[in-house]
Amino acid sequence: MVELLSPARDLHSLSAALNNGADSVYIGMQGCNMRANVSNFSLEDIKTAVKKAQDFNSRLYVCTNTILKDNDFDLLEQNFPILHEFGVDAVIVADLGAVELARENDLEVHLSVQANISNSRSLNVLKKLGVFRTILSRELSLSEISYLAENSPIELEVFVHGAMCMAVSGRCFLSSYLYGKSANCGECLQPCRKSWKLISQDNEEFIFDAKSEFSVDSAMENLDEKLGKTDNLDKTDNIDKNLNKTSGNEMTHFLSPRDLCMIQYIPQLIESGVDAFKIEGRARPADYVATVTRVYREAIDCYEKGNWEFQDKWLDDLKKVFNRGFDQGLYFNNYHQNSPYNQSTYIKKDIGQIVNYFGRVGVAEIRLWDDLNRGDEIIIQGPTTGSITHKVKSMEIDGKTVNKALKNQHVGLLIGEKVRPNDLVYKRVLRAK
Repeated sequence: MVELLSPARDLHSLSAALNNGADSVYIGMQGCNMRANVSNFSLEDIKTAVKKAQDFNSRLYVCTNTILKDNDFDLLEQNFPILHEFGVDAVIVADLGAVELARENDLEVHLSVQANISNSRSLNVLKKLGVFRTILSRELSLSEISYLAENSPIELEVFVHGAMCMAVSGRCFLSSYLYGKSANCGECLQPCRKSWKLISQDNEEFIFDAKSEFSVDSAMENLDEKLGKTDNLDKTDNIDKNLNKTSGNEMTHFLSPRDLCMIQYIPQLIESGVDAFKIEGRARPADYVATVTRVYREAIDCYEKGNWEFQDKWLDDLKKVFNRGFDQGLYFNNYHQNSPYNQSTYIKKDIGQIVNYFGRVGVAEIRLWDDLNRGDEIIIQGPTTGSITHKVKSMEIDGKTVNKALKNQHVGLLIGEKVRPNDLVYKRVLRAK
């Protein structure tokens, strides 16, 4: 059975992943992982996380997958024995020195996608080095992945959902060059997500937008015309859609790929023979982790039970949380489509906090700092609760049923799942178009 691996940036997200069916969760250790700009886990947090995962019969992996210099090993030499003592199930590394150090401390090793593993010979070398699993390069097609899985001496993992980088398996220098913040050390400031314009020395501008996708043929036709080749002039009427004289104000997102989404291709992925499906998103909040994990859990279980049928609801739910639009990466040898910003159909609005939960009657008391209506969809998040989505069907104030609760009021909501004091409450609001 294929393993579903979910991300967690904090204990809220960890609980969200576990509550929604993750077989395993990967987290970042403070100091050397590819998401330095999020909170990450202290050693004490990791100890708590291991216990939480064990309670769910799930596995916990710790990322230490940045480019490492000599002084970085001081921290790993100090922490790897502690991770082993805590019972961490594996470490995800990208550096060969880290592979050796992890094996010296009897830690299971998963090689990061940053290593860009893409062939059988490399898999055999990794086996000799003691690597248990590798995350395959994002540049491989599904057929190439299937070929590697047939005779792989180690476990294989692939990404199935989440953000994609314009660089080769995420190894990018753009943030470092522009801002002095290295993507390969987890500090990426994502300049690729901005709007850009690309202008040649001849003042020609490369345009790539929703109305006109770039075509190599049309770009070459334009070049022929510039060079004086006239045999294609009758075909060049639409060339300027792709390569134009700049007017000085065209801005596009040609460096920003859409998000990967393989929910419709679960059968093909399972039949490829890989061992684990990975969800990207260690910078994402708990509701994102909960939704994406639940959807992929349902899809995997549907296939494993022998009654696969794609459900439109799965894709609709994925669109409700953060996304830049979806495509299938390079699984089918298609080049990435570009995308602007978050394209989720809904946004979260912070509206209140849980004051108490009365388990016998299944009622939560909420202190509001914004209005709430019957029929609204809310999200409740906390370090133990994880992330719960609930449609408001019944509300009471001072024992009386109400259809609307106002800012600064305390309201009682009938909620079947247990929530906890200090959990935060958000209202899901349709995004303005």
